[in-house]
Amino acid sequence: MSEISVNSERLLDRIMELGDIGRGGDGRLVRLAASDTEKLGRDKFVSWIEQAGLDVAIDRIGNIFGIWKPTAVSDEPPLMLGSHIDTVINAGIYDGCYGVLSGLEVIETLIAAGFQPSRPIVVAAFTNEEGVRYAPDMMGSLVYAGGLDVDTALATVGTDGTKLGEELRRIGYDGEHEPGFIRPHAYIELHIEQGPVLEREGIQIGAVENLQGISWQRVTISGDANHAGTTPISMRRDAGHAAALVITFLRERAKNSNTPMVATVGCMSFEPNAINVIPSRATFTVDLRDPDEDRLKQEEAALEAYLAQVAKEEGVSVEVERLARFQPVTFDGKIVELIEKAATERGHTVRRMTSGAGHDAQMIARIAPSAMIFVPSLGGISHNPKEKTPDEDLVAGANMLLDVVKQIAGGGL
Repeated sequence: MSEISVNSERLLDRIMELGDIGRGGDGRLVRLAASDTEKLGRDKFVSWIEQAGLDVAIDRIGNIFGIWKPTAVSDEPPLMLGSHIDTVINAGIYDGCYGVLSGLEVIETLIAAGFQPSRPIVVAAFTNEEGVRYAPDMMGSLVYAGGLDVDTALATVGTDGTKLGEELRRIGYDGEHEPGFIRPHAYIELHIEQGPVLEREGIQIGAVENLQGISWQRVTISGDANHAGTTPISMRRDAGHAAALVITFLRERAKNSNTPMVATVGCMSFEPNAINVIPSRATFTVDLRDPDEDRLKQEEAALEAYLAQVAKEEGVSVEVERLARFQPVTFDGKIVELIEKAATERGHTVRRMTSGAGHDAQMIARIAPSAMIFVPSLGGISHNPKEKTPDEDLVAGANMLLDVVKQIAGGGL
């Protein structure tokens, strides 16, 4: 077992304190990217970085970095830890924030213990991971890894009509560094599972070895508006009914699959959206996920074929817009093994697993060896105020991160 452990009281207090920033009078927690409430969260995080004696750096996309750079190793590529502090609407307090605050806690613990790293250690809070206000999600880490041009990202128009670059400038987080100015030696992200597997199996630690591919599309089906009472069913070009057929197709295909594939229709609107008018237009999103790239391509092809079938049979037209497409990610095997070993040495149960959600780690994996550590989520609930992970599991995960960081920053990778 490791001879040092994180300051659990400091970590848990900070999680609760950050969890109250952005909470409105109705009790809902909302810290959308580059908003006034996220500025308050950013300010608090930066104040904790400065209290720890770390250097603060901010890049042009607004990613925040706390850098511990001992003089003797200042030129070595750093070990990077991190996640995000933006939230969804009506969020829980752990998603993203737990990984950022645990990364800072690990650095502070190592400094206090007199640990001498073989390379700098950096904690990062990436911009707009959730993608609620600006699309795509995981934007800050995607830009950082070179997958999206920074100027294109800064010009992104949000759901409220604002531009990301202007909002970052308004809140004071349009940094001067070019994204990617620090190229990490390795990257580790600690996160709540956001799913039910660990709790269901009674496992304390997840060593995440891969991450599902994600396909986001927006489908628009156009038909004819007509009177709901006078138009015979056989004469309708009903966009709403056609959309329902597609949704049912996706559900049944996923339900009957012998793979981990999942499909979700999360947004939907009808026009003219009147109770007594046949919909002339239905617009909805499709979220397809699978940890295997070939299977994900098969699901995309199956959807494309079914949309063509619906268009022919229902007499409607169909348009599809690609919103985002990320390939599955396989994380670094050596880091995954270090996580397993650290869990065993602490006396924790551990299993390898796949992440069903997207994370900043999948973007940073493009430029550096990366992996993730999961801790249980009660009921598998996340993106919800009922999101909960017991304190002892939060502390256990932070200590796993601490032990793995000691191994890597001590020259073990």
